[in-house]
Amino acid sequence: MLEFDEKGLISAIVQDATSGEVLMLGYMDREALRRTLSSGEVWFYSRSRGELWHKGATSGSFLKLRAISKDCDSDALLLKVEPAGPVCHTGNWSCFFQQLEKEDID
Repeated sequence: MLEFDEKGLISAIVQDATSGEVLMLGYMDREALRRTLSSGEVWFYSRSRGELWHKGATSGSFLKLRAISKDCDSDALLLKVEPAGPVCHTGNWSCFFQQLEKEDID
């Protein structure tokens, strides 16, 4: 059984199924997970907007689901996907393009 947090969400790490590159981190509620599994395209729950979000609906950069697994504690998911374009809202291929600086911590 999956372990959703107190808000009903679970972390979802998105990885390129071909290259292995980590593309983004999103959050899913049960409905987003159901829609992802039934449609084969990734859905998230937007914490800022408080609603379901079909990744790619506005950008065209859909994520085609290739595989999904849960971690050993059942509180995080790993989605292996085939991206249709850049995944980050900035236009970068991955959301993880910035190096952490010491100043980011202080």
